Amino acid sequence: MDKKIQKNKFNWQRITVISIALLSAAFFLNYVLSNAGKTSLNVQTERLLLDTVHTGIFQEYIAVTGNVLPIKTVYIGAVEGGKVEEKYVESGTMVKRGDEILKLSNPDLLLTSLNQEANVISQINQIRNTSLLMEQQSLSMKEQALNVEYLIDLTKKRLERNETLYKDKVIARVELEEMRDEYENLLRRRKLLNATIRKDSAYQELQKVQMKSSLDLMERNLDITRQSLDNLIVRAPIAGQLSGLTLEVGELVTTGENIATIDNLERFKIQVRVNEYYISRIFLEQVGSMEFAGKQYFMKINKIYPEVNDGVFLVDMVFMDEMPEGLKRGQSTSVKLQLSADKNSRLLARGGFYQSTGGNWIYVLENGVAVKRNIQLGNKNPAYFEILDGLNNGEIVIVSSYETYGDKDQLILN
Repeated sequence: MDKKIQKNKFNWQRITVISIALLSAAFFLNYVLSNAGKTSLNVQTERLLLDTVHTGIFQEYIAVTGNVLPIKTVYIGAVEGGKVEEKYVESGTMVKRGDEILKLSNPDLLLTSLNQEANVISQINQIRNTSLLMEQQSLSMKEQALNVEYLIDLTKKRLERNETLYKDKVIARVELEEMRDEYENLLRRRKLLNATIRKDSAYQELQKVQMKSSLDLMERNLDITRQSLDNLIVRAPIAGQLSGLTLEVGELVTTGENIATIDNLERFKIQVRVNEYYISRIFLEQVGSMEFAGKQYFMKINKIYPEVNDGVFLVDMVFMDEMPEGLKRGQSTSVKLQLSADKNSRLLARGGFYQSTGGNWIYVLENGVAVKRNIQLGNKNPAYFEILDGLNNGEIVIVSSYETYGDKDQLILN
């Protein structure tokens, strides 16, 4: 007789199915419990910009735009006004120091200068004539002194002879006394003449000093008068490239009018515009760098302009060592202006998330879900944020914009 065989209800296939079902239920329950009260949003992974937290060299700097300018620019102004009579060079020409640029004509200035020159020359001649008269007067008094000395010597000899003759009773006493009176008169005359010569000599020395000063002043005035005519020819004050010369023959130029500029192209500076937010962190000798033709060049600040216009201020930077070849006036270039020294830090790439979170939190990828996490950022540069707390090396975060995510606790990535 056949015996009925009882089938085992819990074979290995059934046990496997039941185990998978229980595990799935447990996972689902855990997921539901762990996400209870959290808001979520499904996002497309391909729309996200991700970055991995890592340690690297961090330097705080700002990227600024600079303009290439000559390190020395000289403005040419019209010392004297007039009409452009000749134009010797064009704008953009390389000139040497002293090269003629323009020739002006000014008939009124010419007439005035000629009259002044004639007046000055007349005064100079008058001073020189006065000096000659004084010399002649001095010579005349010296000649008189010589004559008096001669008469004294002559009279003294005659007086000595008369005294001898009077002793021999050859001449009368009256004749001897007359000779003695004449001799004494000549001595008094010599004394007076010598005193007059001394005073005249002192007076002439003073007059010579005054006349020399006057003569020098007159000659300087004469040079100035002639220089005013020479100023009608405008010359290059330095060597360089002439620019801004727009005047043409026949145009009128007023005194002091700016005619052109000359740029010294041997050296250049970079003038950069810096946001006023950084004004307290900019100082002289601060270092920056620029890339040109695949090579890095270092510069330093040598002038800070105090004026702030439209939220920016200007800074002049000069090259510390060699200067790039091929720079052109007015050329724009990007400059990295250093605000701190190099240091090792945990780094996070800059992205649009900062505009939504202010750097206070970020989405971190965990098991296919982006979870909101509080963080603390430090300094920043155009490429990276410095991480102070909340993120570890190797963690992957979303750095693209959060504008459409609202304030969700987590993002479910699809």
